[in-house]
Amino acid sequence: MSNFKKALILIVVLSVLMPLGTVSADTGPKPTMDFTFIQQVNGVPLTIESGILDECEQPDCSDAAPLVVGGPQRFTCDPTSCHALAYGFSKYNRLEIVFSDGKTRKSNIFQAAYFNSDYRVTIRTDDLLVEPQLGAGVLSDLTPFLSLPITWLLLCGCCAGILIILLVVFLIRRSRKKK
Repeated sequence: MSNFKKALILIVVLSVLMPLGTVSADTGPKPTMDFTFIQQVNGVPLTIESGILDECEQPDCSDAAPLVVGGPQRFTCDPTSCHALAYGFSKYNRLEIVFSDGKTRKSNIFQAAYFNSDYRVTIRTDDLLVEPQLGAGVLSDLTPFLSLPITWLLLCGCCAGILIILLVVFLIRRSRKKK
């Protein structure tokens, strides 16, 4: 049998033995928005029935379109809070939430505060007021950076370099004292 036939048989046998599966890839950490709702409306406490996160490129949100669901990207709500995860958010955003009183309330236009943003949403009689919560997002913004292997390699390399320099300085001083 010729080498060509042997190679062809080997390729066919290997391709049959290899498992067929799907390939998936992840693009790394994705930005998030978490919304906590606070009641300002008097009377019966309101719960969230459903919601939409509008994304806009214009400052007045005249081009508003709901966040598209795809893969992990989505906007979800439970009765007291909402959460958004996206591959990337538009420059401007606005909430449209339907509450248990049957009313749909729209929020002011806001921008993502951090990579992982937290917002307090005040439920008012006719609308919603979205305010970024500062503090927690600053530390969580470092998460994507610190999760990169190259970052850890650089940090470890810098630490090792400093230790080597200190060791060399120590050994030089020690050898000079012996003379």
